[in-house]
Amino acid sequence: MHPRRPDGFDGLGYRGGARDEQGFGGAFPARSFSSGSDLGHWVTTPPDIPGSRNLHWGEKSPPFGVPSASTPHEVPAEEPFPGTGGGGVQGQSSEQLNRFAGFGIGLASLFTENVLAHPCIVLRRQCQVNYHARHYHLTPFTVINIMYSFNKTQGPRALWKGMGSTFIVQGVTLGAEGIISEFTPLPREVSHKWSPKQIGEHLLLKSLTYIIAMPFYSASLIETVQLSSASNISFSVCSEIIRDNTGILECIKEGIGRVIGLGVPHSKRLLPLLSLVFPTVLHGVLHYIISSIVQKFVLLILKRKTYNSHLVENTSPVQNMLDAYFPELIANFAASLCSDVILYPLETVLHRLHIQGTRTIIDNTDLGYEVLPINTQYEGMRDCINTIRQEEGVLGFYKGFGAVIIQYTLHAAVLQITKIIYSTLLQNSV
Repeated sequence: MHPRRPDGFDGLGYRGGARDEQGFGGAFPARSFSSGSDLGHWVTTPPDIPGSRNLHWGEKSPPFGVPSASTPHEVPAEEPFPGTGGGGVQGQSSEQLNRFAGFGIGLASLFTENVLAHPCIVLRRQCQVNYHARHYHLTPFTVINIMYSFNKTQGPRALWKGMGSTFIVQGVTLGAEGIISEFTPLPREVSHKWSPKQIGEHLLLKSLTYIIAMPFYSASLIETVQLSSASNISFSVCSEIIRDNTGILECIKEGIGRVIGLGVPHSKRLLPLLSLVFPTVLHGVLHYIISSIVQKFVLLILKRKTYNSHLVENTSPVQNMLDAYFPELIANFAASLCSDVILYPLETVLHRLHIQGTRTIIDNTDLGYEVLPINTQYEGMRDCINTIRQEEGVLGFYKGFGAVIIQYTLHAAVLQITKIIYSTLLQNSV
């Protein structure tokens, strides 16, 4: 189980001071560039967003080229803007612009990932659980066409359903991880002085977090794929199953009801939660490990490239500030993309197991104007994999993959546009 970013990974984050010894919460070593590294003086934090996973309240990203007190450095620090150290009007203006632009960059990335891309998540999940579908929507062209059909027949709400529940799942995941780490010796982060035991305990913490969030994830999945009662489509045979408009806290109610066996009636094909633990934890832990590895690798390459470019030639203050913010955003983007692509087949199996027996009615992703009930009878993860391979072929595991292409294309475009706007603002201020 892994929503878009339910728990996140802390990144190769600059924490300042005593926190330089902390890693990015991943499952692998060398989580910090600040100790004994020639890259320690480069900033690795994202923009100063309150509540950011890489910053604690009251902390802020240090300006480019200013190392922490505990970090030895050999390269003299450079000021990001001329005159910023004098406390003059120009320095104050540049600092304010730096804060505002940094906040805007992070906000644009979060908005794209959690809001703008939500229609892609909706269609992607509907295609994954639709075993009836003859069209697999492997390319973005067919996905755009079916999105247009849904919007035309049902209105814009058809592509934005369940968005509130995805935020609830992220909150439950982060809250559960924090509570468990506070009351148990399980580490929430892995320091650069790692050990196999520490990594095992950290992954155990992640596994327990996914188990706690699992019923709420199931409820969120149902909200994002089910046919809304506000739809103009009539389906008389199963109209009593179509649920009313769900409230913002309906996900919590449904999740608790799934645990205690109350709430909306389910069919006998509903799989018990115990049988969903293994695929849910497997998907969540693998997604976390792959994301952490890719993020660390991409960020290391970007930092080395930036470091070498600064040694060869003198870069402008504008480029200095771009190098301070964008490497980690790009690393996070690449990590999320790689983990989603690699684990897409497993995610398809996981979603089908979670949705089975919930009496959910979904949109017909072949036509765009009809509905279909979910009547699968998988006995477990292995049976689901074998059935998909035999009846739908290998490409059946990639139904709706075109939505992933659109999702990350939008994300990349927003990052690029934000970078252009940021560069323009900085150039005008210098």
